[in-house]
Amino acid sequence: MVHAVERVGEAITSAAGAVIVAFAALTLSSLGMLRSMGPALAIAVFLTLLAGLTLVPAVVSLLGTKVFWPSNSWRHEPQGTGFARLGTSIARRPAVWAVVSALFMGALTLGALGYRANFDLAGSSLPDDKESMVAMRDLEKGFPAGSTDPTSVYLTSTSEKPVSQQRAAAFRERLADVPGVGSVAAPRLNPGRTTASYSVILSDPPASDKALATVKDRLRPLAHEEAPEGSRALVGGTTAIYVDINKAVDRDYSVVFPVAALAIMVILGLLLRSLVAPWYLMLSVALGFGATLGATSLIFQQIGSQPGLMFMLPVIMYLFVVALGTDYNILMVSRLREEAREGRGPRDAAGTAVRHSGPTIGSAGVILAGTFATLMLAGNSTLSQMGFSLSFGIVIAAFVMAMVFTPALTALIGHAAWWPGHGDEKRNGSGAAPRSDGAREEPRRADGASRPR
Repeated sequence: MVHAVERVGEAITSAAGAVIVAFAALTLSSLGMLRSMGPALAIAVFLTLLAGLTLVPAVVSLLGTKVFWPSNSWRHEPQGTGFARLGTSIARRPAVWAVVSALFMGALTLGALGYRANFDLAGSSLPDDKESMVAMRDLEKGFPAGSTDPTSVYLTSTSEKPVSQQRAAAFRERLADVPGVGSVAAPRLNPGRTTASYSVILSDPPASDKALATVKDRLRPLAHEEAPEGSRALVGGTTAIYVDINKAVDRDYSVVFPVAALAIMVILGLLLRSLVAPWYLMLSVALGFGATLGATSLIFQQIGSQPGLMFMLPVIMYLFVVALGTDYNILMVSRLREEAREGRGPRDAAGTAVRHSGPTIGSAGVILAGTFATLMLAGNSTLSQMGFSLSFGIVIAAFVMAMVFTPALTALIGHAAWWPGHGDEKRNGSGAAPRSDGAREEPRRADGASRPR
């Protein structure tokens, strides 16, 4: 157990650190929900890390080999498995595997160009025969589609003068002329006549892209510009909330993602003592994220004819696919470094790492992907999108990114992948020098015999 913790402790700590950083970066979000979610998830991962480094080793130490009961397969190293064959193939043709895996993820990433955010979580999730959906369709037959959830506009006096009926009526006419507005009800004035309230019914469903564009590009700008002197106009309501959420999410993508990526790269650099490896490891994670978003867009928007994907789906994918994808990469590249330190050449190290780490990464990926895949059985399009994207993203991260792309690319880059720290050499400097064929001589003991493995 001491040997096991010594070998994997650094990798587990680094993997947990990457996830903690990814979650903690959500504190930079402009949405309160994400700001509160980030620290909670980060604390949970930190406590799990402590348990993994202390409680689990203690319990296993007490149980001894009984932890493997009733199997005795732990006594023998597995031979001829599918992971061994995959590792051998990657070692022989790393360029082929790197190109094929990159093209596969890159092709799926192109599907992300068609991504559209969908805010109509109720209408797109419920079956068409539900009473609420039937009532909504009946209402839209005789009235503007926005009648189900009108937009509110408030004209408030910013001076001591009250809002007059004449100015309130003139402002109503300007609102009614906005393209995309179906009708505007007569203004209601509060008792002090300091605020006039307008119920604006849009021509399109409140959560549709057209309704959001009407509020964002036409209704709000006009209301602000046409507000009478000595007053200001504010646009609220559900559609306006969606516009603000969309703007906040776009802002978070440009702030949270880069900060988290930079922090994760720092962790990778410290773990690997390298300035090269973190770059292509994060490239692989980005490809995995893009492939997941692209595949989900193709399945649900193109094939399934959904109006779009749940607006929070990219953030949820970030939480699980990016963070866990980085974890799988850390586990694989840590084993790659370990094999290189044992004296193996870059290709041999990649093949051996896939052989030994493949079962662990594969098992973790299958369990987690299967767990999320059960969400697709809920009969709800929102949960189906979430279940598919998370399960598919984890499969991509485990079986394509970490198990193929990362080891194949590391084998191609070779010793330069560890620059400038030379993390593939033994810490005491006794690592074997590369042979002319790219392999490394097996380290020798003091008596001249090969070092036992």
